[in-house]
Amino acid sequence: MQQLSKSHIPFFVVLVLCFTPWLQSPSALVLGLILSQLGWVPTNVPIAKWTKKLLSYSIIGLGFGISLSEAFKATSSGIGLIVTTIFVTLILGTWIAIKIGLDKKTGYLISSGTAICGGSAIAAVSPAINANANQTGLALAVVFILNSVALFVFPVIGHALNLDQHTFGVWAAIAIHDTSSVVGAAGAYGEEALRTATTLKLARALWIIPVALGSAWYFGKGKQKLQIPTFIFLYIAAVVVSDLLPQFETLYHMTFSVAKQTLVACLFLIGSAISLEQVKEAGLKPLLFGVGLWLAISIGTLVWLLY
Repeated sequence: MQQLSKSHIPFFVVLVLCFTPWLQSPSALVLGLILSQLGWVPTNVPIAKWTKKLLSYSIIGLGFGISLSEAFKATSSGIGLIVTTIFVTLILGTWIAIKIGLDKKTGYLISSGTAICGGSAIAAVSPAINANANQTGLALAVVFILNSVALFVFPVIGHALNLDQHTFGVWAAIAIHDTSSVVGAAGAYGEEALRTATTLKLARALWIIPVALGSAWYFGKGKQKLQIPTFIFLYIAAVVVSDLLPQFETLYHMTFSVAKQTLVACLFLIGSAISLEQVKEAGLKPLLFGVGLWLAISIGTLVWLLY
């Protein structure tokens, strides 16, 4: 068994930094990948086990940051668009992934991130379908790249098409992956766009649960018994409790903040478990798949909103 050495110190230093505001999700994933290629990741550390547990804990904690009442209110005003885009994205993504020969779970994770809320959805669905670190890492990398592009491109397109604040807010909430990029793009466009995008994205986040449950069933077909991850029920409990007992809002906010940083640590661990050979073997196919699916949902949603 490999012993810990000085070369492994950076691994633990970065892991600790993941729990501070100084390190964000994309950077953590990249740093994990770099340390892995340098051979600075200790092989006697159960990274896969740590990642699975931390992913579950972080998703549960994120449940305390969702207002059930606000989410339902936002859902009621755009339920048709929300349901249609989610299921069309998942079905279309799954079909395309099969047709182009992309790894089934990698394609499904990218589709889930595109359909709901980027990295959070991938983090929730990943343990539900028993995806490995490489599949999860590739999906997250694709989503983070497209997120960065959307943050700058969407406001430019919105102004070029003279979209009103409400229309842009809806479009951003549906077509941009992560909530952070949705908020950033909509905030740059205007206050009304920001309010619209935030509430609608909040409503979409509730679909993590049915999608995770459906995913567990879909990938568990053929097994004698469906294994539903316990964290899904605890996530639901967190959402309900935070809504029924608002007097503990400060505690919920703290829990939500810790959960977000724990998710950063998860991404670092996922990156640490990815080998460059696996990435090269996957090639450009996952990225091109993600781009194609993203363009389809972005253009389709925009056409729906305009016509």
